[in-house]
Amino acid sequence: MAAEAARYVPSHIAGNPRWLTDEQRALIDLAARLGREKFAPRAARYDREASFPFENYDDLREAGLLGICVPKAYGGLGADFTTYVLVSAEIGRHCGATALTFNMHASSCLWSGLIGDQLEMTPAQRADHERCRVLHFQSIVRDGKVYAQPFSEGGAAAAGKAPFGTLATRVEDGYLVHGRKIFASLAGAADVYGVLCTLDKPGATQRDSLYLAVPADAEGVTVTGDWDPLGMRGTVSRTLQFDNVFVPENARLLPEGLYAQAAVYMGIAQAAYDFTVQYLRAEVPGMPPVTRRQYPTKQIAVAEMRVKLEQTRALFLQNARDAGIDPDKDTRMRLYAAHYTIMENANELCRLAIRTCGGQAMLKSLPLERMYRDSRCGSLMLPWTAELCLDRLGRECLYEGGERDENLEP
Repeated sequence: MAAEAARYVPSHIAGNPRWLTDEQRALIDLAARLGREKFAPRAARYDREASFPFENYDDLREAGLLGICVPKAYGGLGADFTTYVLVSAEIGRHCGATALTFNMHASSCLWSGLIGDQLEMTPAQRADHERCRVLHFQSIVRDGKVYAQPFSEGGAAAAGKAPFGTLATRVEDGYLVHGRKIFASLAGAADVYGVLCTLDKPGATQRDSLYLAVPADAEGVTVTGDWDPLGMRGTVSRTLQFDNVFVPENARLLPEGLYAQAAVYMGIAQAAYDFTVQYLRAEVPGMPPVTRRQYPTKQIAVAEMRVKLEQTRALFLQNARDAGIDPDKDTRMRLYAAHYTIMENANELCRLAIRTCGGQAMLKSLPLERMYRDSRCGSLMLPWTAELCLDRLGRECLYEGGERDENLEP
């Protein structure tokens, strides 16, 4: 039954475009295998318990995927951004919470690696960055450490319109970090928190941002609060408190001030479509072999889902290839549009899937209701909520840089 069903479901999220390299295909197929065999069977339990997917991270570690965005020169897999987002989306197809938390880890590697290499630095900054990042890359590749990237504080800081409220005070040989991060994915699960904060000095602005690696077991780090949300329950995004936590100078994931220079829900959308096709073909394991594909209403519904899926995937793949440092205005606006479209269409596809599959889709023994809840949470997640994407996109459509209206607030 499973082998037969596989003929009708794409082998992975990318849909096998011709431009994929052999290396990209191998990594995506590795994620697909782990997803099918390991992540998907555990997803319901993590959701039910609101527990972190430690077992999935053991599998990611064993497969070498914790180092997917660590450059090859440091022992990692050296994936570029396009490759990474395709792998992440494939993981999200099987377990959204694992993909979302894995993104936090991979982002830390991208900032220190691929993105850091493209930022403008003085020779002294470059040498300092090299000295620091080799230590962090070693801890990931050699020791299997998991990094998180907590940034959310609520308010203007999380939206990128004000400095982070979490402060780093420069002291001898390092920094003292003081502040709080809310909705911190991997809270209590990561080995290291890549904390976004502001250098504590008079008149500090966003350009005084710091990106510091804070060990989870450092004195002054505490995890507080409960975690019982609507969806993405396995991310365990509790509150992190930092009370004058000392970190040495080599904790810098980027040199001082450079952070300011600078696809999970696509997988859920694909998964909702995949399940609907299998359900209507009576190929869902454990369910009676009653086909429903012969009804015109079901055929039309699946056709509508496929059209929406292809529209979403086209925008997703285009932006995956366009991504880079300092994008032009058109690319930036397309990114806002893609981010909004993927988040909203993922939930719309889950809604259509539930309506099409009928009453049984409400059962927690089937994955659609979890996908619906997980996908609905995408539009709420800072820094790029659906509202903020529309706000930025609308403003950039109508204003050029520096323009403002007379007698009106900018």
